Amino acid sequence: MSAGQTWIAAPGAPLRGTLRVPGDKSVSHRAVMLGALAEGVTRVTGFLEGEDTRATARVFERLGVRIETPSASERIVHGVGLHGLRASAQALDCGNAGTGMRLLAGVLAGQGFDSVLIGDESLSKRPMRRVTEPLAAMGARIDSKAGGLPPLRIHGGRGLQGIDYTLPVASAQVKSALLLAGLYAQGETVVREPHPTRDYTERMLAAFGWPIEFSPGYARLSGGHALRATQVAVPADFSSAAFFLVAASVVPGSELLLEAVGMNPRRTGLLAALRLMGADIVEEHARAEGGEAVADLRVRYAPLHGVEVPEALVPDMIDEFPALFVAAACAQGRSRISGAAELRVKESDRIATMAQGLRILGAQIEETPDGAIIDGGALQGGAVDSHGDHRIAMSFAVAAQRARGDVRIGDVENVATSFPNFDGLARGCGFELRTAFGL
Repeated sequence: MSAGQTWIAAPGAPLRGTLRVPGDKSVSHRAVMLGALAEGVTRVTGFLEGEDTRATARVFERLGVRIETPSASERIVHGVGLHGLRASAQALDCGNAGTGMRLLAGVLAGQGFDSVLIGDESLSKRPMRRVTEPLAAMGARIDSKAGGLPPLRIHGGRGLQGIDYTLPVASAQVKSALLLAGLYAQGETVVREPHPTRDYTERMLAAFGWPIEFSPGYARLSGGHALRATQVAVPADFSSAAFFLVAASVVPGSELLLEAVGMNPRRTGLLAALRLMGADIVEEHARAEGGEAVADLRVRYAPLHGVEVPEALVPDMIDEFPALFVAAACAQGRSRISGAAELRVKESDRIATMAQGLRILGAQIEETPDGAIIDGGALQGGAVDSHGDHRIAMSFAVAAQRARGDVRIGDVENVATSFPNFDGLARGCGFELRTAFGL
């Protein structure tokens, strides 16, 4: 996607059709990582062909792992074992992938060689101290810029020790980095969370044969074992499905069927929040694929009403808040969102960016330090800036389907990091969305 790309979105017809959104980004990252560290050949199907996940695959190729792409959304990873990675002469570029950088910090902290992790302009502004400090407690030495910002310079050969660590803020990425470092550590690594987060890493470690004990908010493993290659079927990404769940809920006359969506209970907080608001979303054909729960989701238009979003749902929907802001702006009455301060340090300050854009579109919204108070009502047209944040861009495309005029959404090229062909899939089910250049 070209720099300076803009979308022009407008109200369209009711949304109809059957969709399969791309593979889960979190599972795709981890499948490549564990496949690379495993003994044997791992086949990954449903792999997300996004810039973030491709960046992670390229990093492991630079570390000496052979990864084949026999077809789109498929990877064959020739594992080199836990100690088979080779030093890269160049910095390892994570692109826009915060997940990739944080998890790689855990893997590379246990290597016998030095590494440098870099990212794009957006990732270079995202704090990494929440990962580097507990890794340092395990014995890692990781240098960064002031404020804990990338690049991360990771010194090898440190001899890690397991720790018992309680996360000050619930984060699946930080938990995963510590567990991956724990594969290389002497003794036991225990991670405790103030609130349970998604457990993709724990489930996948078990699938690759590593002994691990885990329950909501708790994980424990010890070093000294091996990962064994396996087959990974990546479910459709709930975070990508979220935009269509909200869109069909707020556009009158809509009905969509979203196929094989990942239903990991630590990921589906938005589903619970939308149902509290009155959404009509039904799970069909619930099943397990590749160790993960999946279901087809049928969503029909239903008038939404404002709610106070329970803080207990926040860790299970942190990536879906931009879409939730849109649902609240289209609902009748007041919604109150709190406990989501982490949104201020994502790809953008998502609270400020969503509030600014929704005000431009006529919404009544008041920012709070950890959320917002939103009074639902009619939206109008206008020009908004996504600030290079893929989830912000797609959320405003959803908002435009309920606006009274055209919405110009600037700086949308980063949508490719998580949801390639979002615009094509959206148009196919009824979105009014076209591409232009410049705001």
